[in-house]
Amino acid sequence: MSKRQARDRVEELEALVAKHGLKPYGEIDEYRARIEAEIDDARAAARAEQASLREQWERAIANLAREHEKLAATNRSLQVEIEANKREVVNLREAASLQQFGIFDYEHPAESSAELAGELEALRAEIKAAIREKRATAATRNFTFNNSASKGRKFVDDMSKILLRAYNAEAENCVKTMRAGNLTAAQQRLRKVAEQIERQGSMIDLKITPHYQHLRMKELALAAKHLQAVQREKELERERRAELREQRKAEQELAREHERLEKERSHYQSVLAALEAGGDVDGAERMRAKLADVDRAIADVDYRAANIRAGYVYVISNIGAFGEDVVKIGMTRRLEPMDRVNELGDASVPFRFDVHALFFADDAVGIENMLHETFAAKRVNKVNLRREYFRVSPADVLEALKAHNVEIVEYTIEPAAEEYRASRTL
Repeated sequence: MSKRQARDRVEELEALVAKHGLKPYGEIDEYRARIEAEIDDARAAARAEQASLREQWERAIANLAREHEKLAATNRSLQVEIEANKREVVNLREAASLQQFGIFDYEHPAESSAELAGELEALRAEIKAAIREKRATAATRNFTFNNSASKGRKFVDDMSKILLRAYNAEAENCVKTMRAGNLTAAQQRLRKVAEQIERQGSMIDLKITPHYQHLRMKELALAAKHLQAVQREKELERERRAELREQRKAEQELAREHERLEKERSHYQSVLAALEAGGDVDGAERMRAKLADVDRAIADVDYRAANIRAGYVYVISNIGAFGEDVVKIGMTRRLEPMDRVNELGDASVPFRFDVHALFFADDAVGIENMLHETFAAKRVNKVNLRREYFRVSPADVLEALKAHNVEIVEYTIEPAAEEYRASRTL
């Protein structure tokens, strides 16, 4: 193609472009790029909106799930409450039914016992079951009233209910008035009520069944057991306090004695210095001997204060108060052990104690424990082991001391019991 032809073709094409409003290639590319960018922006906006909508959807689903869980929890709680109310209604109905027979919820001593509370709960369930199952009383079923068997049965049921109510009221009263040590009296009291019911119901052969009687007796025994445990604990606590008081007395006595000896020692040292300054050789020697005695006494007091096992073992009796062949075996750390013996014979007993043995030992605690173990089977009080009385003779204790090679200088077999014997004579 010649240059002229080419130029003509270009002009023709430009005219065509002008005629149809077409743009040059460069502008077309730019326009295409702008359109594609707008398309990309639209797609990005669509994706962002889609993501936002998905996030809103997921949040809505999560909120609905949480709300559903709350509603489910509320529903479960309401179901539990409904079931509890149903049980309470049943329990109230049962309690109302049992109250017709004199069964009430009252405070039992064993309820506060960690050991007995479970046993008491099971026992009460047995008592209620016996009443529900009509195993608390027994009576004839062939009684007629005005020639009517149905009236006769109603009469028997009414009488059984009335007398069982009276029996249960007495059983409850026995528990409420129970004291440690009076179980036998309470049980005898309840037996008498059962016997009275049997006499009053003889026309219809009415009586409290042995099974039900056993359950109510067991209820009394649980109350007594707990009260005895409480009393025993109180007695042990009193004994512990008394032992601590005795310990403090011994410590105070030793401290006072140490202080007194130190003052005496200081005085002797001053006198010794004066005698030595004055040239009194004999007097100074005598004073040194006294100082040596005081030093030995101080050493002894210090030893006894430091060694809590050292002290005096005593074997004493009081035939006027406890009879023959009953001795008390104990130990004291007092400087004057007879002070302790005299305290034991105060106004709580009618006569003073007689001393069979009273000796110092480096291990008084060990000797006391040995004697207690030797005569453990002969203890008078087998519950409170701090009550150190034994049903043995003074001669038996002496034999035990000899068997364990305990050295004692003096031991008296026969008690003087002067006040007791003089009182018998008068």
